[in-house]
Amino acid sequence: MCPQLDKMSKKKRPQIIVICGPTASGKTALSIELAKKINGEIVSCDSMQIYKDMNIGTAKPTEEEKEGIKHYLLDFVSPDQRYSVADYKKDAKKAIKEILQKGKVPIIVGGTGLYVDSLIYEIEYPNIEFDEKYREKLEKEVEEKGLQELYLRAKEIDEEAIKKISQNDKKRILRVLEIYHATGKNKTQQEKESRKKEVEYDYKVYALNWDREKLYDRINRRVDIMIDQGLIEEVKNIYNKYEKFPTAMQGLGYKEVVEYLEGKINKEDMIEKIKQETRRYAKRQLTWFRKNKQTIWLDAENELQNNIQIILEGLN
Repeated sequence: MCPQLDKMSKKKRPQIIVICGPTASGKTALSIELAKKINGEIVSCDSMQIYKDMNIGTAKPTEEEKEGIKHYLLDFVSPDQRYSVADYKKDAKKAIKEILQKGKVPIIVGGTGLYVDSLIYEIEYPNIEFDEKYREKLEKEVEEKGLQELYLRAKEIDEEAIKKISQNDKKRILRVLEIYHATGKNKTQQEKESRKKEVEYDYKVYALNWDREKLYDRINRRVDIMIDQGLIEEVKNIYNKYEKFPTAMQGLGYKEVVEYLEGKINKEDMIEKIKQETRRYAKRQLTWFRKNKQTIWLDAENELQNNIQIILEGLN
């Protein structure tokens, strides 16, 4: 397709606003104010806020915080169920269509880079059938040899993907190994092969940027608030409610509380570990979103209305 025709076809595509960025950067407040201004509805793009019963540790917006703005893809998956990026893409596309049919503006909001990329680059992820025996084998290896060995094996298989994964992130390390085991191709190869499809919508991508130290201070304060709000009790309830130990409990903030409940670490160490791992996660999120060339960075310390004005000026 020639550049001029491509430009014309792009103009005809509905415009979708994406607000991403690191954890604790203020995405929720900005997106709700924007939605009120432009008759928008919000599609969550957060791999932990999809889960029921996991509210405090995921910083899920409350009904009061939503201020009457409809949110999609929050609070609808049981924590003991598997939910893939392929599932997310299908559900997000369905939500986007529903919002557009109402004559409203879809606003994608969240910090899960893989979910964002699945939409803005139209990546087709194969919905890989879960091999329970292979997962059990990997879990046993973690117990016997430690996670570091599996991390190194995953690095050999897919060095590009592993750059974005913490050495302590068991869930994602195992996923790299599972994808390769099921398909014979690594995750990076599959992403490259699947980017050939034309992107359905005209995504306008914005990310919130903070001074690193100020962001880390926000993260530390948010963790303290979560503890005060009852994060330990929330984890205890999930731990007791589900027979099958939920994959979701490997999520940031949850696995550390589980370690505390199992007597592996004390409360002070648990809190410090959550803060440290969250800061590391935020750093990886910033790296991820910076590689997206179409991202427009907003100064998070600006007044909300100033950033909303920048977003509105980018629409045509």
